[in-house]
Amino acid sequence: MDFKTAFEKEKRRFEDCLEKCFPPENAKPEVLNKAIRYSMFSGGKRLRPILAIWAYKWAGKTDDDIIPVACALEMIHTYSLIHDDLPAMDNDDLRRGKPTCHKAFNEGIAILTGDALHALAFELLAKTRKIEIVDEVAKAIGINGLVGGQVVDLEVEGKEVNAEMLEYIHRNKTASLICVSLRCGVILAEGTPKELTAITNYGNKMGLAFQIVDDILDIKGSTKELGKTVGSDLHQDKATYPKLFGIEKSEEIARRLIDEAKASLLTDKENKLFYELADFVINRVY
Repeated sequence: MDFKTAFEKEKRRFEDCLEKCFPPENAKPEVLNKAIRYSMFSGGKRLRPILAIWAYKWAGKTDDDIIPVACALEMIHTYSLIHDDLPAMDNDDLRRGKPTCHKAFNEGIAILTGDALHALAFELLAKTRKIEIVDEVAKAIGINGLVGGQVVDLEVEGKEVNAEMLEYIHRNKTASLICVSLRCGVILAEGTPKELTAITNYGNKMGLAFQIVDDILDIKGSTKELGKTVGSDLHQDKATYPKLFGIEKSEEIARRLIDEAKASLLTDKENKLFYELADFVINRVY
C-alpha cells in the first residue's frame, strides 16, 4: 500500500471514531455544538492524530487504545487554530477553505468553542488513566510549548528577530504538538527509552520543517491549495524563515531537517511510513 492510500485509509478510520466524540448539533447548547462540529469537520489533514496512531503501531501495539488520545490531540489542534484565527491574534477570515469560526459564528462563540474542545480533550486524556500522557500533552501546549510560542510570535510582530528566537517560536508554536503526538503513541504502547528518544528526535526535526514549509507556502502557495489566506504572514510582518533567510535558504534548512528526521529513526524498525511522511512535508513546496 502506498503512502497516500495508507494515510487516507487511516484518516477515514480516525474520523469515524472522532465523530462519535461529540453531541449532535441539536443538543443544548445548540450554537456551541454546531460551532464544534463546524470547526472539527471542515477539513484538515489529521496529521497529529495519525502520527500518534502510527507511533503506537511502530512501538508494537495494534489495538485501539490510542484512538481517544488521537481524538484529544486533534481537538487541541483545532482549538488552537480557532483561537489563532481570532481578531486579537492573527485575524484570519479563512481556515480550511471556509470562514473561520469567529466569522461563521461570532468571537465569543469562537473563544468558547476553543475552550470546550480544550476541556473535552483533557477529559479524553484523563480516561486513559495514564498520568504521563496527560502530563506530556499539558506541557507541550502550555507555557513552555504551544501557548508560549504563540505569545512570543505575537510579541515580535514587526520586529527583527535572530535565528535562535525564530526557532524558539516555531519549535513551541508548531513542533511541540507534532512531537508530543508521536511521543504519546510510543508512551501508551509502553515503548522502550530508545524508541522514545528516536521518535522524539524525529518529531522535533519534522515538526520544525513542517512550520518552515508553511512559512514558505504563505508566499509561494495559493489560497485554494492552503485553504487559508496567503500572504497573511507578510501582511502582519510575522517572524518567518523566509523573512530572515529568504526562500531558497529556508528550503535548504527544511530539507536538511527532513533528512535529519529520517536519520533519527531506528534502523531495526519498519520506518517506511515515517520516511514517506517526512518526504510529504518537504514536497509540499515543490
